Amino acid sequence: MTVADATPDLEHIDQTDRSFLGHPKGLGYLGFTEACERFSYYSMQTLLVLYMVNYLLVPGRMENVIGLDWLNTHVYPGLEGQVLASAIFGTYTALVYLTPIAGGLIADKLLGRNTTLIIGGVLMAIGHFLMAIEPAFLLALLALLLGVGAFKGNIATQVGALYGPNDLRRAMAFQIFYIFINVSVIAAPLVSGTLGQKVGWHWGFGCAGVVMVLGLFIYLSGRKYLAPDNKPLRGADRVEQDPMTRSDWVNVLYLVFLIPVLGIALLTNQEIFNAYLIWGDQHFDLTLLNNTSSWLITLDAALSFSMLVAVAAFWKWWGTTRREPDEISKMIIGSIFTIAGGACLFMAALTQPEGGKISLFWPVMFHLLNSIGFAHILPVSLALFSKISPKQITATVIGLYYLAFFMANAVVGWVGGLYSSLPTTTFWLIHIASAAFGLVAFVIFKLVVGKKFQDVAAPAAV
Repeated sequence: MTVADATPDLEHIDQTDRSFLGHPKGLGYLGFTEACERFSYYSMQTLLVLYMVNYLLVPGRMENVIGLDWLNTHVYPGLEGQVLASAIFGTYTALVYLTPIAGGLIADKLLGRNTTLIIGGVLMAIGHFLMAIEPAFLLALLALLLGVGAFKGNIATQVGALYGPNDLRRAMAFQIFYIFINVSVIAAPLVSGTLGQKVGWHWGFGCAGVVMVLGLFIYLSGRKYLAPDNKPLRGADRVEQDPMTRSDWVNVLYLVFLIPVLGIALLTNQEIFNAYLIWGDQHFDLTLLNNTSSWLITLDAALSFSMLVAVAAFWKWWGTTRREPDEISKMIIGSIFTIAGGACLFMAALTQPEGGKISLFWPVMFHLLNSIGFAHILPVSLALFSKISPKQITATVIGLYYLAFFMANAVVGWVGGLYSSLPTTTFWLIHIASAAFGLVAFVIFKLVVGKKFQDVAAPAAV
């Protein structure tokens, strides 16, 4: 049993097709599908901590959640309130990025990426609708974990499968893909966040489920424009693959070394949905944001979208007269901006008036600088993993990529719990230190293996 070779897939795709923003039409269908999935996911992530702290994990309600008593006894002994909510949030958001490894293996070895993705979308929709049933809270989280695992890596793999190995449009395709994601992150807090906080929590979660179902319909309607499924063949239809070479395994090993560095460097960005949101809810002057703390996510997404476009335009302009930096160099640049963003949070905490609210100046500066860092790190790293991963295990390697988010969110769950016990200035200094670690590690990585990465993958435009 083998996975179909990735190269024949391209015979079924018109490589001259530039009908969608200069890219194959399939990219549009994948982008809109991912937009719906990310809308549903970020609706859930935006509301989750606020829902637990302000509604579910309070006496009189938490006792009705099936399995929570066992979880609170054996997994999170003695935790309660914001600390328990932060721990559950961290575990959930960490596992969300661990399960894509299993999803990639299932796609590569058993069901194929298309079937696995559809199963994942169905599970996610079920999970969102189960969030409307309070006793089923943990079951809903489980369905969402399994659904994202089956969905996430396999849709990113299909983006890469639209392009030949030397097609320079690949990196920009992932840039466009991330723009779809950021538009969804802008919309999710405005729609689901407002419904959840202003109308009722279950309205917000239900909205996420409806949009996920819409995403499945979009995907199914555009399947003819995508690369054929990589479902393993059996019997007389079996096709032998070229075995992975030593160079293939070395490339995978380089990527594996990069994963924990990315995980630590992402800490500040991932904290936005956890302790940062609670801090903002309690201490920011949110008058300009309709006094709705979930709109901070919309602010972040709007700036992230803008900076993705601005950074792409800048490097395109830069490349017309100068040599464009390679992938690792861009990650180094991104880490510098991430450190500067964390420093804004430190300054916000340091300058907060006693008994007063924090103006939005420092949070806005944080989101701006962090978004520039985001634009230099995430799209480039995802394109890099897609580019140099061996075709025999592409979906699995993309699943491994999301281990970086697993690590970041696992740490967020622990570090976020320190928010209640540490001075706020110290809390944000920890995040600045994580970004500084990423900066140093990326520099070392470039010095040691940067030439190898440059030889394997053509420089990617952000």
